[in-house]
Amino acid sequence: MSVKVTRDEVIAFRLEAQNLNRRVDGQSLVAATGVCGVQNSPPGSALLALNARVSGVTREAVNAAISDDKSLLQSWCMRGAPFYFPTIDLPIFTTGALPTTEDGRRHFVLGVEASLNKLEMSLAEVVDRTRNAIGTVLSGRTLTVNDLGTDIAEQIAHELPKSKRADWESEGPFAKGQPLGEGVVHFCLRILTLQKVICFAPREGNKAPFVLLDEWIDNDVPEMAPEDARAELLRRYLHAYGPSTHGDFASWLGMRSREGEAWWDLLDGEMTEVDFGRRTWVLTKDLDVLQSSPTPAGVRLLPPRDLYTQGRDRSTIIDKQFHRDVFKAVSEPGAVLVDGRILGTWRARKNGKNLSMSVTAFDPLSAHARKAVESEAEKVASLRGAAAVEVDFDSY
Repeated sequence: MSVKVTRDEVIAFRLEAQNLNRRVDGQSLVAATGVCGVQNSPPGSALLALNARVSGVTREAVNAAISDDKSLLQSWCMRGAPFYFPTIDLPIFTTGALPTTEDGRRHFVLGVEASLNKLEMSLAEVVDRTRNAIGTVLSGRTLTVNDLGTDIAEQIAHELPKSKRADWESEGPFAKGQPLGEGVVHFCLRILTLQKVICFAPREGNKAPFVLLDEWIDNDVPEMAPEDARAELLRRYLHAYGPSTHGDFASWLGMRSREGEAWWDLLDGEMTEVDFGRRTWVLTKDLDVLQSSPTPAGVRLLPPRDLYTQGRDRSTIIDKQFHRDVFKAVSEPGAVLVDGRILGTWRARKNGKNLSMSVTAFDPLSAHARKAVESEAEKVASLRGAAAVEVDFDSY
């Protein structure tokens, strides 16, 4: 018979695992990103996600971890999104997230299928050609995705037979005036990040350039067999999002449900079935903690696409009636977390030296909660370089 748990137990467990029940010491900045990575889209959201978890976070401390000691790395990762994670965990968040089949990789970079069919080329072939060209193009340089794509596509074009080259250089469906081959190369770059060929260099203004990974990292990173990297990524997922299913895990990775089985089967014997309204699983070693995590307390302003809200079982943490308010395809708001419950959304806009924040609650917030939100808003303002913040409260 499986263990039965309540929604309150699951929420408390996840908040504790994701360092949202209490902020960890600033010295644990890098470790906090290793729970399951920290997504950085929209740009700057990773800094706010870390602020919700780590005491005294500053932009300077995060930049130093990326640029100086390079203990943090930014790369495309789960769902093809940019993430921060500990450099020492590189295999886990690259090899560990890489789909194992051609079909799985095509789904991971969804949208490239028709172009590959027109070119009569497999994704694996174009990825190989991109990898072979990238060393020459990127060595000793940092390039944006557009510049990198242009240079690589031109080099590949010269290697193709005339019949295929015509299609490669024809206008594609991805951007006006962009050659088809260049657009396909952009998709391939996402695979190359997971193959540990490239990563992001620090942002230059509004641009996030790429650099060759082996030129960027000058410290040793432990090697891991692919199956060990996949197993460890799943352990971290279950610790952060358990109890869960292999279908939800696959969706979190950016794959079809059946693709997730290549990860799920690796932890046979390490998981316990849990009855949480459906058949779910948790790491056996986490079972006691799942049933005894401390009651959540405190207020946090979670950025759009925060680690916590990226769980695929959305109704566990947010009542279904509010899903459309929180989860949007574009211009997604942040979430207001109060004593373990998401009770509203927030948006902020910088006007000169001041930050204007609008908080929309699902139900009117208490005076105590409003005061705590204002305190958190001051931290957000500081991280965004604002001298002051004005918070406007409303309700749905």
